[in-house]
Amino acid sequence: MTRSTRQRERTRETVEDDEQEGIRTCPECESDNLVKDSDRGELVCQDCGLVVEEEKIDPGPEWRAFNHQERQEKSRVGAPTTQTMHDKGLTTTIDWKDKDAYGRSISSKKRSQMHRLRKWQERIRTKDAGERNLQFALSEIDRMASALGVPRSVREVASVIYRRALKEDLIRGRSIEGVATSALYAACRKEGIPRSLEEISEVSRVERKEIGRTYRYISQELGLEMRPVDPKKYVPRFCSELELSEEVQTKANEIIEKTAEEGLLSGKSPTGYAAAAIYAASLLCNEKKTQREVADVAQVTEVTIRNRYQEQIEAMGIHG
Repeated sequence: MTRSTRQRERTRETVEDDEQEGIRTCPECESDNLVKDSDRGELVCQDCGLVVEEEKIDPGPEWRAFNHQERQEKSRVGAPTTQTMHDKGLTTTIDWKDKDAYGRSISSKKRSQMHRLRKWQERIRTKDAGERNLQFALSEIDRMASALGVPRSVREVASVIYRRALKEDLIRGRSIEGVATSALYAACRKEGIPRSLEEISEVSRVERKEIGRTYRYISQELGLEMRPVDPKKYVPRFCSELELSEEVQTKANEIIEKTAEEGLLSGKSPTGYAAAAIYAASLLCNEKKTQREVADVAQVTEVTIRNRYQEQIEAMGIHG
């Protein structure tokens, strides 16, 4: 029997794969050196040659691709489901390009027909007011997340938090924008990419006080276990905006660590605390920035920076 000249594709089984299959060792020689032959659909012991399992079902596609472009061209499935869309991205979307499957332009009669179909498709994507409100809320989260420049994972988490709030009927009596903004603020904190309430309120259509009130309510009702924000998470961003060196950033983190150990951080705003540490570090590293410049970036007052700065340098034993 002639074997194909094409090289057999063999991949070593990992411990996780073995656990999923319920096979960890070879029953003949008790070796764990098992190899999967994808072409034959066999699991073979590489030490004694025993075929441990055969006629395995291949869950992958029937085609082969050698680069990203080939995979994209041969793939016949759509994008994965996402929580950031009200229908989780499962509905049909009619393309806006007026072309057929071969890329040729369609007639004007067909074009007007496709325009009507596209319009009705958009209308029937939301079946009731509840879905329309969810669609609006998720689009608001997406808009604000884009303005803040946070990654995709934060949008997903914010969408899940909003859906949970909707399921628990926490939206009643509150504005959709308020709950959506609070969900985004909570998601930023959960993912370790904190944004201050001032920054969130700048991109939102809701006042800062309402965002804070709604955030406290939904985090309590949904049992979101939020750890206090670490001021050190603000340092890289603030230093970048102030065009300060890595040395200042390291010194600011050192100041925060040492003063926090003495209990100075308790009850203080993390943004103001980080801003004061950066101001102190910039003076110590001879890269002076004014209190006004630091206050503008951190969105706190100069008085806050002065107060935190005095506390920090006293704790550090530095006499300014």
